[in-house]
Amino acid sequence: MNDPLRLLDDAESGLLRSWPGGTWHEPALATLTHHRFSGPDWIFERKLDGARVIAGCDGDRPVLWSRNHKRVDASYPEIIDALAAQGADRFVLDGEMVAFEGDRTSFARLQKRLNLTDPRAARRTGVAVHYYVFDLIAFGGVDLTRLSLRSRKRLLRECFDFADPLRFSAHRAGDGEAFFREACRRGWEGLIAKRADRPYHGGRSRDWLKFKCVADQEFVIGGYTDPKGSRFGFGALLVGYYQESRLRYAGKVGTGYDERTLRDLRGRLDELARERSPFADPVTEPGAHWVAPELVAQVGFTEWTGDGKLRHPRFSGLRNDKRPRDVVRET
Repeated sequence: MNDPLRLLDDAESGLLRSWPGGTWHEPALATLTHHRFSGPDWIFERKLDGARVIAGCDGDRPVLWSRNHKRVDASYPEIIDALAAQGADRFVLDGEMVAFEGDRTSFARLQKRLNLTDPRAARRTGVAVHYYVFDLIAFGGVDLTRLSLRSRKRLLRECFDFADPLRFSAHRAGDGEAFFREACRRGWEGLIAKRADRPYHGGRSRDWLKFKCVADQEFVIGGYTDPKGSRFGFGALLVGYYQESRLRYAGKVGTGYDERTLRDLRGRLDELARERSPFADPVTEPGAHWVAPELVAQVGFTEWTGDGKLRHPRFSGLRNDKRPRDVVRET
């Protein structure tokens, strides 16, 4: 395992600090933008349709954390094994866990791995996962967050051997507009544009920006409708997002479910049943059933309508890595 310090010049070395220990760091989050651009101070990466994972090791076996600081080791035991085989005993990585459907990443397929508490059950799903690593936060007892992104990526490639199921998240410097058009032609989710000269900051900022080829985001489930015909479980989910402390209604999501999802999700909804609507807006769905707003769904859609509802929404899966109160309308 190489010493990352030997790659740094004097100015970069002056930015280093001792890592205080631990396996977690608050992840940096990207802000949605509709402005496509290029620039010498930006790099562009593929936006993956998966789950954000912080991986860390502090002298013992590696551990994995979700975006909202929950342990997810049991869901991805082969990633733990691959990281342990690297030989590094102190590090913190940032990346995305993905499963593939053909040559495209699929959050719906990754669903079979989420929320599992038995590593053996995770392996038995038959769903192969890959951990795409795009940032190095700490290594060998050294805090790297004050370095520029360019420097951190250079160290990342030097310090780890990338072979499946670990993959380095490749990037392109400049030509963001052309890369975005290519991404959309290839059926990708979009791109993430990152300031190459900036340090690593947890939380949302405009140092990282999202270029989306498709419209999708998280929504809070506040209710559901009865199934019709031969369908069972439920008809559609009633979803919304928070605007300050108010849960605003965004519409109903009636497609994207298989039979297992309808059955399992109905069971979870029954446990959250409540008498009154959690939405601040009136919902005029006949016979609607209300639930406590504790579940978060990933939903794809074509656009927002003029009255603030989702057009052609489709359920992709449940998310366990975001708090309901953090779900807002992406603009």
